[in-house]
Amino acid sequence: MAQPQPKSSPLSELCSALPSLPSRLQQVGRFVAANDYDATTRSMRDLAAEAGADPAAFTRLAKALGYSGWDELRAALTEARRPAQPSPFSGRTKGRRGGPDSDISLVAAKLEAEAAGLARISPGSVANAAKALNAARRIWIAGFRSCRSVAELLNYQLRLFRPDAVHLVGGSGPEDLDLGAFHRGDAVVVIGFAPYSRASVLSARAAHDSGATMIAIADTLTAPMAEGADHLLLFEAASSPGFFPSLTGAVAIAQSLAAVTFTLGGAAAKRRLEETEGRLAAMSQYVAEKG
Repeated sequence: MAQPQPKSSPLSELCSALPSLPSRLQQVGRFVAANDYDATTRSMRDLAAEAGADPAAFTRLAKALGYSGWDELRAALTEARRPAQPSPFSGRTKGRRGGPDSDISLVAAKLEAEAAGLARISPGSVANAAKALNAARRIWIAGFRSCRSVAELLNYQLRLFRPDAVHLVGGSGPEDLDLGAFHRGDAVVVIGFAPYSRASVLSARAAHDSGATMIAIADTLTAPMAEGADHLLLFEAASSPGFFPSLTGAVAIAQSLAAVTFTLGGAAAKRRLEETEGRLAAMSQYVAEKG
């Protein structure tokens, strides 16, 4: 007996239908396909203004795709963006069995997967993103939930030699206050992996809207917080065994960004780092090593 075919996504339906649509609807359809997150969160009137189209064209597009109207198409787009797996962490444990030395085997498999994932990070992409950080007037770093640790690490390392220019989004208050402070000439680093936090997507949108250079550290090309990124730095989160996705690649990228940005900063960065180290030493922040 033939298995039922899974229903295609509304975006797939839209892209397949584009060639057969009237030219005006093709324009609106391409706008929706390129801005599907906005399509789920903004009003039809706002979308039409940005697309340079009549609001009614969005209704006509939905009906051309077989929906009753724009509200039904938007609901389908919203549903398609929900994580497919309701248990993103516990679901990764299914099918695993214990046994003799299973703990050692898991550690060995995890270390092997981490090493393989690190080898696939693009050095050139990281170096290009570091150039953008070096050129930026201010640097904003956005990471939430489990990605907060990566954001704090990058914030700490960059502030050692750019203390007045680096800011952690949400570090001193609600993150929405920082989102309104993004400006052209700034660089915004957004870190995320599936399931993606809403705050990371909003940070990426704010960066894009402000005209700031956006650097996304993400697990896939289609990550919603990577949409519109000027620099996309990919790491492997899901290939490593264990109940929780891996942040090893994200940490490696963050530390590489800090290292290259420092090198590009030249003598000025070295001087500021020495000043910071001198201040830390004067405040006795580190335990003195015994001779």
